[in-house]
Order: sequence, then structure tokens, then C-alpha cells
Amino acid sequence: MGIELGMITIDCADPRGLAAFWTKALGVEVDQDYEGEFLILHPKTGTAPVFAFQRVPEERVSKNRVHMDFVSEDRKKEVERLIALGAKQLDEHEMPGIAWTVLADPVGNEFCVATHDG
Repeated sequence: MGIELGMITIDCADPRGLAAFWTKALGVEVDQDYEGEFLILHPKTGTAPVFAFQRVPEERVSKNRVHMDFVSEDRKKEVERLIALGAKQLDEHEMPGIAWTVLADPVGNEFCVATHDG
């Protein structure tokens, strides 16, 4: 027995609107839409995480306590693509072996895109 990751659910005021950004960002499609209240995105592969968006009445107030980290071989190009889709760049960091850019999706949820050396 034990647990395994079922999905990553993001609370938001407009699930369809936020899903529109993430489907383009991740290259996936909406798999299930429960009257705009709860949406599930279909991952590309069986090993990719499932993302869901659920309507909540309250707005996000502070920094995410949990965020998603993505990896890309061409971080700068990917960051430019995500910004064109509606993300905002918040910060950049670099240390030996890794560099990453902190972004926010259109409603302010933070996530990172990293490039690993070696």
C-alpha cells in the first residue's frame, strides 16, 4: 500500500480561462469539463502529471506554497513562448549546474522553467 500522485489541482476563479493558458503551455487538451467548475487536462504520456482546475470563490493572496518545476533544453526560448501565451517573468536564478526562470501564469500562480547542465 502507499500513495501515488493522482493529479495537481489548481484553484482559480475561471477554470476554463486558466485551462486555456495551460493547454497551450503544455501542449495538451481538456479531457473533462464539469460545467466549467472543474476541468481535467489530458497528459501527453502516461507518466506526465494530470492537471486540473477548480473554481473557488477566493483569490490567491500570497506566494504559492507548492509550485511546479518544468525542465527545457532551451529555457530562454520556452520562457519567451510562455510569456507570449500570457505568463509573466518574475525572476531568474543561476547556480552551478542549473539555471531557472520563475514565471507566473495569467492569474499569478508561480512556476519555474529550468535548464540543467550535464
